[in-house]
Amino acid sequence: MRPAAEPESRNTKLAIIAGLMMVIITAIQFVAARFSLREHLTASDIASLRFAGAGVIFLPIIWRTGLAKLKALGWRRASILTLLVGLPYPLIINWGLSYAPAAHAAALCPASIVFFSFVLSRIVFKDGVSNARLVGIAATIVGLLIFVLHSGIEIGDTLSGDLLFSGSGIMFSAYAVLVRRWAVDPVTATAAIVLLSCLLLPFLHIFATSGLNAASAAEIGAQIVIQGFLAGAAAMFLYTYAVRRLGPQIASLFMPCVPVATALTGMIVLGEIPAPAQLLAITIMTAGMILPALQRS
Repeated sequence: MRPAAEPESRNTKLAIIAGLMMVIITAIQFVAARFSLREHLTASDIASLRFAGAGVIFLPIIWRTGLAKLKALGWRRASILTLLVGLPYPLIINWGLSYAPAAHAAALCPASIVFFSFVLSRIVFKDGVSNARLVGIAATIVGLLIFVLHSGIEIGDTLSGDLLFSGSGIMFSAYAVLVRRWAVDPVTATAAIVLLSCLLLPFLHIFATSGLNAASAAEIGAQIVIQGFLAGAAAMFLYTYAVRRLGPQIASLFMPCVPVATALTGMIVLGEIPAPAQLLAITIMTAGMILPALQRS
């Protein structure tokens, strides 16, 4: 029994490490995007570098596996999924990051995904709701309201960024509902989204403003690695590994760590210190995301 238990324990530790690495990558992704948006690159630049990097990873996979699965998905469905979480999705988040700090994106994106996924799932699938889920959603709503109301009274365009982050949550939630409704294979969906997004990149560079000429090769290369290789490919693999080894409920406990990790990273790298009200909102939203997962784990 002991030899069998030791590999299982090792796999559990590896899964925990994978989940923590995913949290770190996501936090770095938000902070790195915010840094370059304050320097040379535009929202469209970072989005294009993200899919250029992800394309390097996924396009060889599509080449080897063929287009049969993509054809089975259908171009209409693939196009809809791409509009929701393909090229427009990071564009909206990066646009928001040009107005609001990285900690805002890390808090509002996952919290709005939790809330709108709950609403859309109730409407489309009539999913049941536990008491812990209701309390968690209520806490998430309170945290979102505190964050947005505080941003509304701030000087500048912070509220615009926060609304864009919340809008991205609606898009991702709609994507998740459609993936479930259409029973889409996650790898096939991701490959289709990356492929179609890469096909749109030339049009993005023709019509959108760009700061690539002003940026250094090191800055561009760093964004390809962080946004494309790490956030676009590695983070998905790491989270999938954690889900397979720990189960979806326990693995979901890593997501509420993203706002905290990003806030800390943003304070160190960017010098962006959240206001007390925003820290309170992050705490409430994090608790709202953790509670239902703890109840079921």
